[in-house]
Amino acid sequence: MSKITRREVITGILGSSAAALILNQRSSAQSTEKMKSTVGKTPPLTESEITAIETAIGKKGKYVEAESVYTVPLPRNDLKVTIKGESVPISFGFGGWVSIKKTIDGKSAVLMSDTVLLQEEVNPLISSAQANSLEISAIHNHFFYEEPRIFYMHLHGRGDVATLAKNYASAIKETKLFPANQPSMAPPTRTAKEIFDLPALDKIVGFAGAVNGTTYKYMVGRSDQTITGMGAEMTANIGLNSWAAFAGSPEAAHIAGDIAMIESEVNAVIRSLRSNNLEVVALHHHMLGDMPKIIFLHYYGRGEAVKLAAGFRTVLSELGKKQNEMKM
Repeated sequence: MSKITRREVITGILGSSAAALILNQRSSAQSTEKMKSTVGKTPPLTESEITAIETAIGKKGKYVEAESVYTVPLPRNDLKVTIKGESVPISFGFGGWVSIKKTIDGKSAVLMSDTVLLQEEVNPLISSAQANSLEISAIHNHFFYEEPRIFYMHLHGRGDVATLAKNYASAIKETKLFPANQPSMAPPTRTAKEIFDLPALDKIVGFAGAVNGTTYKYMVGRSDQTITGMGAEMTANIGLNSWAAFAGSPEAAHIAGDIAMIESEVNAVIRSLRSNNLEVVALHHHMLGDMPKIIFLHYYGRGEAVKLAAGFRTVLSELGKKQNEMKM
Protein backbone atom coordinates (compact mmCIF):
# COMPACT_ATOMS: atom_id res chain seq x y z
CA MET A 1 0.00 0.00 0.00
CA SER A 2 1.46 3.40 -0.95
CA LYS A 3 1.94 5.94 1.80
CA ILE A 4 -0.58 8.77 1.82
CA THR A 5 1.10 12.15 1.88
CA ARG A 6 -0.02 14.99 4.08
CA ARG A 7 -1.02 17.00 1.02
CA GLU A 8 -3.21 14.13 -0.21
CA VAL A 9 -4.89 13.82 3.15
CA ILE A 10 -5.64 17.54 3.28
CA THR A 11 -6.87 17.61 -0.31
CA GLY A 12 -9.06 14.57 0.18
CA ILE A 13 -10.60 15.86 3.36
CA LEU A 14 -11.28 19.28 1.95
CA GLY A 15 -12.92 17.76 -1.09
CA SER A 16 -15.08 15.22 0.71
CA SER A 17 -15.98 17.61 3.55
CA ALA A 18 -16.66 20.72 1.48
CA ALA A 19 -20.38 20.62 2.17
CA ALA A 20 -19.78 20.14 5.89
CA LEU A 21 -17.36 23.06 5.99
CA ILE A 22 -19.80 25.30 4.13
CA LEU A 23 -22.48 24.37 6.65
CA ASN A 24 -20.08 25.03 9.49
CA GLN A 25 -19.07 28.43 8.10
CA ARG A 26 -22.72 29.33 7.61
CA SER A 27 -23.50 28.18 11.14
CA SER A 28 -20.47 30.06 12.50
CA ALA A 29 -21.58 33.30 10.88
CA GLN A 30 -25.13 32.82 12.14
CA SER A 31 -23.93 31.91 15.62
CA THR A 32 -21.71 35.00 15.79
CA GLU A 33 -24.72 37.18 15.18
CA LYS A 34 -26.72 35.10 17.64
CA MET A 35 -24.01 35.53 20.28
CA LYS A 36 -24.10 39.29 19.86
CA SER A 37 -27.86 39.34 20.41
CA THR A 38 -28.17 36.75 23.17
CA VAL A 39 -25.01 37.07 25.24
CA GLY A 40 -25.65 40.79 25.44
CA LYS A 41 -28.39 39.91 27.90
CA THR A 42 -25.74 38.85 30.41
CA PRO A 43 -24.41 41.82 32.39
CA PRO A 44 -20.61 42.13 32.32
CA LEU A 45 -18.39 41.57 35.33
CA THR A 46 -17.08 44.80 36.82
CA GLU A 47 -13.40 45.54 37.42
CA SER A 48 -13.95 45.23 41.18
CA GLU A 49 -15.59 41.82 40.72
CA ILE A 50 -12.70 40.58 38.58
CA THR A 51 -10.27 41.86 41.20
CA ALA A 52 -12.22 39.97 43.87
CA ILE A 53 -11.83 36.72 41.88
CA GLU A 54 -8.10 37.24 41.35
CA THR A 55 -7.52 38.17 44.99
CA ALA A 56 -9.40 35.16 46.36
CA ILE A 57 -7.75 32.59 44.10
CA GLY A 58 -4.36 34.29 44.01
CA LYS A 59 -3.98 34.11 40.25
CA LYS A 60 -4.96 36.17 37.24
CA GLY A 61 -7.17 34.62 34.59
CA LYS A 62 -8.77 35.75 31.36
CA TYR A 63 -11.96 37.74 30.81
CA VAL A 64 -13.85 36.95 27.60
CA GLU A 65 -15.95 40.04 27.08
CA ALA A 66 -18.15 38.51 24.36
CA GLU A 67 -19.42 35.93 26.87
CA SER A 68 -19.03 37.96 30.08
CA VAL A 69 -16.98 35.07 31.54
CA TYR A 70 -13.87 35.21 33.70
CA THR A 71 -11.77 32.01 33.79
CA VAL A 72 -8.75 31.07 35.89
CA PRO A 73 -6.78 28.02 34.67
CA LEU A 74 -5.74 25.47 37.32
CA PRO A 75 -3.09 23.17 35.79
CA ARG A 76 -1.76 20.23 37.84
CA ASN A 77 1.91 20.96 37.25
CA ASP A 78 2.76 18.73 40.21
CA LEU A 79 1.76 15.63 38.23
CA LYS A 80 3.84 13.57 35.82
CA VAL A 81 1.38 11.77 33.55
CA THR A 82 1.95 9.00 31.04
CA ILE A 83 -0.48 7.40 28.57
CA LYS A 84 0.42 3.85 27.57
CA GLY A 85 3.81 4.49 29.14
CA GLU A 86 4.53 7.63 27.09
CA SER A 87 4.89 10.99 28.83
CA VAL A 88 2.31 13.62 27.87
CA PRO A 89 2.23 17.32 28.80
CA ILE A 90 -0.12 18.58 31.52
CA SER A 91 -1.67 20.92 28.94
CA PHE A 92 -2.85 17.85 26.99
CA GLY A 93 -5.83 17.53 29.34
CA PHE A 94 -4.65 17.60 32.93
CA GLY A 95 -5.43 21.19 33.75
CA GLY A 96 -8.60 22.27 35.53
CA TRP A 97 -10.30 25.65 35.55
CA VAL A 98 -12.86 27.80 37.33
CA SER A 99 -15.17 30.26 35.57
CA ILE A 100 -17.62 32.86 36.85
CA LYS A 101 -20.28 34.85 35.02
CA LYS A 102 -23.48 36.62 35.98
CA THR A 103 -26.97 35.30 35.50
CA ILE A 104 -29.01 36.72 32.65
CA ASP A 105 -31.05 38.87 35.03
CA GLY A 106 -27.86 40.14 36.72
CA LYS A 107 -29.17 39.41 40.21
CA SER A 108 -26.47 36.86 41.00
CA ALA A 109 -23.60 34.93 39.42
CA VAL A 110 -22.75 31.30 38.72
CA LEU A 111 -19.49 29.43 39.16
CA MET A 112 -18.46 26.39 37.14
CA SER A 113 -15.27 24.41 37.66
CA ASP A 114 -13.58 21.27 36.40
CA THR A 115 -10.98 19.89 38.82
CA VAL A 116 -8.18 17.39 38.08
CA LEU A 117 -7.75 14.94 40.95
CA LEU A 118 -5.93 11.83 42.04
CA GLN A 119 -8.24 9.09 43.37
CA GLU A 120 -7.43 9.84 46.99
CA GLU A 121 -8.18 13.55 46.49
CA VAL A 122 -11.78 13.13 45.29
CA ASN A 123 -13.72 12.64 48.52
CA PRO A 124 -11.80 15.19 50.62
CA LEU A 125 -12.64 17.82 47.99
CA ILE A 126 -16.29 16.76 47.99
CA SER A 127 -16.47 17.43 51.71
CA SER A 128 -14.58 20.72 51.42
CA ALA A 129 -16.71 21.95 48.52
CA GLN A 130 -19.98 21.19 50.28
CA ALA A 131 -18.69 22.80 53.49
CA ASN A 132 -18.14 25.96 51.42
CA SER A 133 -21.63 26.05 49.86
CA LEU A 134 -20.60 24.55 46.51
CA GLU A 135 -22.23 21.58 44.81
CA ILE A 136 -20.81 18.58 42.98
CA SER A 137 -22.31 18.09 39.52
CA ALA A 138 -20.20 15.24 38.07
CA ILE A 139 -17.30 12.86 38.81
CA HIS A 140 -15.74 10.80 36.03
CA ASN A 141 -12.71 9.85 33.95
CA HIS A 142 -11.48 11.64 30.83
CA PHE A 143 -8.79 9.13 29.80
CA PHE A 144 -7.88 5.46 29.53
CA TYR A 145 -4.33 4.13 30.01
CA GLU A 146 -3.12 7.10 32.09
CA GLU A 147 -0.75 6.77 35.03
CA PRO A 148 -1.42 7.85 37.71
CA ARG A 149 -5.16 7.37 37.49
CA ILE A 150 -6.91 10.73 37.17
CA PHE A 151 -10.50 11.75 37.92
CA TYR A 152 -12.37 14.94 37.07
CA MET A 153 -14.90 16.53 39.40
CA HIS A 154 -17.18 19.33 38.29
CA LEU A 155 -18.32 21.88 40.86
CA HIS A 156 -20.87 24.65 40.63
CA GLY A 157 -22.40 27.34 42.78
CA ARG A 158 -24.59 30.43 42.72
CA GLY A 159 -24.33 33.70 44.61
CA ASP A 160 -22.59 37.05 44.35
CA VAL A 161 -19.22 37.11 42.58
CA ALA A 162 -16.99 37.89 45.56
CA THR A 163 -18.61 35.26 47.80
CA LEU A 164 -18.41 32.58 45.11
CA ALA A 165 -14.71 33.31 44.59
CA LYS A 166 -13.99 33.23 48.34
CA ASN A 167 -15.95 30.00 48.82
CA TYR A 168 -14.15 28.34 45.94
CA ALA A 169 -10.75 29.47 47.19
CA SER A 170 -11.58 28.13 50.66
CA ALA A 171 -12.69 24.80 49.18
CA ILE A 172 -9.39 24.22 47.34
CA LYS A 173 -7.05 26.07 49.73
CA GLU A 174 -5.50 22.91 51.22
CA THR A 175 -5.33 21.01 47.92
CA LYS A 176 -2.86 20.90 45.06
CA LEU A 177 -5.45 22.73 42.95
CA PHE A 178 -4.76 26.02 44.72
CA PRO A 179 -2.32 28.06 42.57
CA ALA A 180 -0.05 28.89 45.51
CA ASN A 181 0.43 25.15 46.09
CA GLN A 182 1.57 24.50 42.52
CA PRO A 183 5.19 24.38 41.33
CA SER A 184 6.24 26.75 38.57
CA MET A 185 6.97 25.26 35.17
CA ALA A 186 9.91 26.16 32.95
CA PRO A 187 8.89 27.08 29.40
CA PRO A 188 9.42 24.30 26.85
CA THR A 189 12.35 24.50 24.46
CA ARG A 190 9.93 23.96 21.55
CA THR A 191 6.25 24.85 21.40
CA ALA A 192 3.45 23.38 19.31
CA LYS A 193 4.09 26.16 16.79
CA GLU A 194 7.47 24.62 16.01
CA ILE A 195 6.28 21.01 16.32
CA PHE A 196 3.12 20.94 14.18
CA ASP A 197 2.09 22.41 10.84
CA LEU A 198 -0.59 24.61 12.41
CA PRO A 199 -1.95 26.17 9.18
CA ALA A 200 -2.47 22.68 7.74
CA LEU A 201 -4.32 21.51 10.86
CA ASP A 202 -6.43 24.69 10.95
CA LYS A 203 -7.37 24.21 7.29
CA ILE A 204 -8.60 20.69 7.97
CA VAL A 205 -10.49 21.48 11.18
CA GLY A 206 -11.97 24.74 9.88
CA PHE A 207 -11.07 26.66 13.04
CA ALA A 208 -7.94 28.21 14.55
CA GLY A 209 -6.50 26.61 17.65
CA ALA A 210 -4.36 27.96 20.47
CA VAL A 211 -0.78 27.07 21.42
CA ASN A 212 -0.25 26.04 25.05
CA GLY A 213 3.36 24.95 25.43
CA THR A 214 3.84 21.76 23.41
CA THR A 215 0.07 21.30 23.01
CA TYR A 216 -2.19 22.71 20.29
CA LYS A 217 -5.85 22.95 21.26
CA TYR A 218 -9.11 23.69 19.45
CA MET A 219 -12.17 24.84 21.38
CA VAL A 220 -15.48 25.06 19.53
CA GLY A 221 -18.63 26.41 21.19
CA ARG A 222 -22.26 25.37 20.70
CA SER A 223 -23.75 28.75 19.90
CA ASP A 224 -26.24 26.99 17.62
CA GLN A 225 -27.91 26.07 20.91
CA THR A 226 -29.17 28.33 23.69
CA ILE A 227 -28.35 26.50 26.90
CA THR A 228 -29.19 27.88 30.33
CA GLY A 229 -28.23 26.65 33.77
CA MET A 230 -28.89 28.19 37.18
CA GLY A 231 -30.26 31.25 35.40
CA ALA A 232 -27.11 31.85 33.33
CA GLU A 233 -26.35 31.29 29.66
CA MET A 234 -23.87 28.45 29.25
CA THR A 235 -21.25 29.40 26.67
CA ALA A 236 -17.90 28.07 25.46
CA ASN A 237 -15.72 29.61 28.15
CA ILE A 238 -17.85 28.39 31.03
CA GLY A 239 -17.65 24.79 29.83
CA LEU A 240 -20.06 24.38 26.89
CA ASN A 241 -17.61 23.45 24.15
CA SER A 242 -16.11 20.67 22.07
CA TRP A 243 -12.34 20.52 22.07
CA ALA A 244 -9.36 18.66 20.68
CA ALA A 245 -5.79 18.78 21.99
CA PHE A 246 -2.77 17.64 19.98
CA ALA A 247 0.54 16.56 21.51
CA GLY A 248 3.50 14.45 20.41
CA SER A 249 4.81 14.85 16.86
CA PRO A 250 3.26 15.24 13.39
CA GLU A 251 3.95 11.58 12.55
CA ALA A 252 3.03 10.13 15.97
CA ALA A 253 0.53 12.49 17.55
CA HIS A 254 -1.84 12.09 20.45
CA ILE A 255 -5.31 13.57 20.24
CA ALA A 256 -7.72 13.86 23.16
CA GLY A 257 -10.85 15.87 23.60
CA ASP A 258 -14.47 16.27 24.47
CA ILE A 259 -17.61 16.63 22.36
CA ALA A 260 -20.62 18.59 23.67
CA MET A 261 -23.83 17.10 22.26
CA ILE A 262 -27.57 17.32 22.55
CA GLU A 263 -29.06 13.89 23.21
CA SER A 264 -30.09 13.21 19.61
CA GLU A 265 -26.48 13.64 18.43
CA VAL A 266 -24.85 11.13 20.79
CA ASN A 267 -24.85 7.98 18.70
CA ALA A 268 -24.06 9.75 15.44
CA VAL A 269 -20.96 11.19 17.13
CA ILE A 270 -19.98 7.79 18.54
CA ARG A 271 -20.35 6.23 15.09
CA SER A 272 -18.23 8.99 13.55
CA LEU A 273 -15.49 8.59 16.15
CA ARG A 274 -15.26 4.85 15.66
CA SER A 275 -15.27 5.15 11.87
CA ASN A 276 -12.25 7.44 12.23
CA ASN A 277 -10.46 4.97 14.54
CA LEU A 278 -10.84 7.24 17.59
CA GLU A 279 -11.54 5.61 20.94
CA VAL A 280 -14.62 6.51 22.97
CA VAL A 281 -13.39 6.99 26.54
CA ALA A 282 -16.36 8.34 28.51
CA LEU A 283 -19.97 9.47 28.06
CA HIS A 284 -21.52 11.60 30.77
CA HIS A 285 -22.92 14.96 31.86
CA HIS A 286 -20.96 17.87 33.34
CA MET A 287 -23.75 20.12 34.59
CA LEU A 288 -26.93 19.83 36.61
CA GLY A 289 -30.04 21.74 35.64
CA ASP A 290 -28.89 22.63 32.12
CA MET A 291 -31.73 23.04 29.62
CA PRO A 292 -31.72 21.41 27.16
CA LYS A 293 -29.50 18.68 28.58
CA ILE A 294 -25.95 18.51 27.20
CA ILE A 295 -24.08 15.21 27.08
CA PHE A 296 -20.27 15.16 26.90
CA LEU A 297 -18.13 12.49 25.26
CA HIS A 298 -14.38 12.12 25.76
CA TYR A 299 -12.22 10.46 23.11
CA TYR A 300 -8.59 9.60 22.43
CA GLY A 301 -6.47 8.59 19.45
CA ARG A 302 -2.95 8.11 18.11
CA GLY A 303 -1.60 8.56 14.60
CA GLU A 304 -0.58 11.19 12.07
CA ALA A 305 -1.71 14.62 13.19
CA VAL A 306 -3.43 15.45 9.90
CA LYS A 307 -5.46 12.23 9.97
CA LEU A 308 -6.47 12.82 13.57
CA ALA A 309 -7.50 16.37 12.66
CA ALA A 310 -9.59 15.00 9.80
CA GLY A 311 -11.35 12.67 12.25
CA PHE A 312 -12.11 15.56 14.60
CA ARG A 313 -13.45 17.61 11.68
CA THR A 314 -15.77 14.77 10.67
CA VAL A 315 -17.08 14.47 14.21
CA LEU A 316 -17.72 18.22 14.45
CA SER A 317 -19.80 17.96 11.28
CA GLU A 318 -22.32 15.84 13.19
CA LEU A 319 -23.08 18.70 15.59
CA GLY A 320 -26.07 20.74 14.52
CA LYS A 321 -26.32 18.59 11.39
CA LYS A 322 -30.08 18.09 11.49
CA GLN A 323 -30.71 21.77 12.20
CA ASN A 324 -28.44 22.80 9.30
CA GLU A 325 -30.08 20.31 6.92
CA MET A 326 -33.49 21.71 7.76
CA LYS A 327 -32.29 25.24 6.91
CA MET A 328 -30.97 24.27 3.46
